[in-house]
Amino acid sequence: MAAIGAMPEIGGFRQKSRRSFVTLILTVLTSSQSILIVWSKRAGKYEYSVTTANFLVEALKCALSLVALLRIWRKDGVTDDNRLSTTWDEVKVYPIPAALYLVKNLLQYYIFAYVDAPGYQILKNLNIISTGILYQIILKRKLTEIQWAAFILLCAGCTTAQLNPSSDHVLQAPLQGWVMAIVMALLSGFAGVYTEAIIKKRPSRNINVQNFWLYVFGMIFNAFAIMTQDFDAVMNDGFFHGYSLITVLMILNHALSGIAVSMVMKYADNIVKVYSTSVAMLLTAVVSVFLFGFHLSLAFFLGSTVVSVAIYLHSTSKSRR
Repeated sequence: MAAIGAMPEIGGFRQKSRRSFVTLILTVLTSSQSILIVWSKRAGKYEYSVTTANFLVEALKCALSLVALLRIWRKDGVTDDNRLSTTWDEVKVYPIPAALYLVKNLLQYYIFAYVDAPGYQILKNLNIISTGILYQIILKRKLTEIQWAAFILLCAGCTTAQLNPSSDHVLQAPLQGWVMAIVMALLSGFAGVYTEAIIKKRPSRNINVQNFWLYVFGMIFNAFAIMTQDFDAVMNDGFFHGYSLITVLMILNHALSGIAVSMVMKYADNIVKVYSTSVAMLLTAVVSVFLFGFHLSLAFFLGSTVVSVAIYLHSTSKSRR
């Protein structure tokens, strides 16, 4: 009887371990993401096509999902939950988050014209606010007073970390950077919450099947972006013009990050995802000191501390269903 009673605890421990492992991987990948984007520049600009890079990210994610499915089919066979064939009613919801992620990913490159890697990670924390608001609107999940207080602290921390006392400009990031960051936060928050709702609508559905259809539409939209933005450049210079080893590593990082995000949504939720992003902010700042000569100012340190406190308060307060 004791062994039977222990089985749910073992299952819960395994699920918690899996969630912790995936979150850790996502944190590491996210912390290096902005660094690789900055590193991929040459003389302050991208020599490669941003749209082709995003297309390859979606194609790689799609291929990895298929490889994972092949392993599952060989081991467990094809079932209703892991087969690719499905109905239009299930597939038709994926174009919406795919389109949102397209715009968000393009903005992710252009924002670096106005902010550095650590500043970008700070501004990305605005995603927590949009996620919290959209959680209540879309998923009908009520957040506690402590969690909303954490949101206010988060805003204060983001602003403090961007203070630049040695310049006439109050904030290190110009207005364009803040506008892009806010738009990115709204797009990322809505896309994340919407994707989580899709994934968890059918819990038994294999995550690789759900990823596959999301990434297929991602490829379609990114192919359209290539046709409309970089068609002449791709035709004249080639699809891989300007690519380097850093560009390849950046594409690999983005692909693995995308898969890790979907797994976090499957086994945890979007709030866990944004915690991971916030911790990645601190790691990015430390690494940028050695790679780019970034100086950790007192304002950045204080802002990061406030953000960390906000994350702690938010994580220790349970959401009311």
